[in-house]
Amino acid sequence: MQRVRMSLPYYRAHGWEPVVLAVDSPWQTGVREDELLATLPPEVRVIRTQALPNALSRLLGIGNIGLRALPFFLWRGTRLLAAEKFDLVLFSNTQFVTFTLGRLWRRWFGVPYVIDIQDPWRTDYYERPGSRRPPGGWKYQLARFQAWGLEGWTYREASAVMSVSPSYLADLRSRYRHFASIPAEVIGFGASRTDLAAAMANPTSGESFDRTGDKIHLLYTGASGPVMPHSLKVLFDSVRLYRGAHPERAARLRFHFIGTSYVTAGQGRPSVLPVAAACGVGDQVDEIPHRIGHLEALRWQQMADVLLLPGSSDLAYSPSKVYPYFLTGRPILGLVFRDSVMERLLDELACAFMVRYRDREPKAEAHARLHAFFDLALAGFPPGSLPARNTDRFNRRYLAEELTHSQCVLFEQALARSPLTI
Repeated sequence: MQRVRMSLPYYRAHGWEPVVLAVDSPWQTGVREDELLATLPPEVRVIRTQALPNALSRLLGIGNIGLRALPFFLWRGTRLLAAEKFDLVLFSNTQFVTFTLGRLWRRWFGVPYVIDIQDPWRTDYYERPGSRRPPGGWKYQLARFQAWGLEGWTYREASAVMSVSPSYLADLRSRYRHFASIPAEVIGFGASRTDLAAAMANPTSGESFDRTGDKIHLLYTGASGPVMPHSLKVLFDSVRLYRGAHPERAARLRFHFIGTSYVTAGQGRPSVLPVAAACGVGDQVDEIPHRIGHLEALRWQQMADVLLLPGSSDLAYSPSKVYPYFLTGRPILGLVFRDSVMERLLDELACAFMVRYRDREPKAEAHARLHAFFDLALAGFPPGSLPARNTDRFNRRYLAEELTHSQCVLFEQALARSPLTI
């Protein structure tokens, strides 16, 4: 929901009046962040729906909020479209099953729909040679079957799509011939200076690093999925080697991973610490495995000495945290797979000290590069030791207000397409 939330203050300036359809908080089971309500324009109309109670749906083995809310979205959205004149429907979430409503509503009411592709719906990642076993057992297989059955049907009549990654669009063009005729743009999430100001206006006593001594605190905020351990192993193996060569210097380095799962406090299992322990450096790593709020993450980022960006073995991965990281002005360490979307993005913005590697090649060069970065961090980053950031390009292309304009241009293209023949 972050894209829409950051865009709401700017849609009106481009001639669009947003109405938001969302699941009401009593029916949600995720982390609540009431602080974010203050970032919403008061005039924006938000219509909230119910969902199947989680206790009931769990009996059926269903916890997915998209499935739980689908009948309520269908009912409330249908009533809205029947009662009022809407020009466009935008789906901006990762609950893919809700995208199917776009085709139904277009058939019933002739309203075009745009899909925001934040993650791939159908993916062959876990079928690739050398990939880990897919998570979730039968639920993963069910989701995979659903994706194969519904993705093409849903995208068939979309009027436009936007994506955070060019690779997602390329995959769809190769999979569906008709996709080449759909207006499509790569539009990142971007960052909001308003969010950063809101975060720093309400610091809490629980968010702080131990500043005793002369430690350097390196921070990563956000989920650590099954595609990230490759880069974590490169990092922690390098720390182990550095500690063997320079034990006193290495002892000053502390690594923090906060909000590494999607579950609430008290329920998350560490996913980073086991990797660090296997590499022999678990004593230098802290992990908070439950999810944290967006503004809380911004506050942690503002306090860190270094921000970590471990890359994903999914080369199409485009980390949205790059943009708030950029706004903090903090040094960024990017561990990137060569030829990845993340590598191209960081090169474009020139905002990170880059450590590049390939999964099945020796890591000696990457380790040496990381050791050089540790030396720079411990020396306080002497002038000229970090790349000069491309701030002008960031301001032109990756702030929320600019990306909202890009969305609205795409909306106009969607409206300009020939009407559906029913």
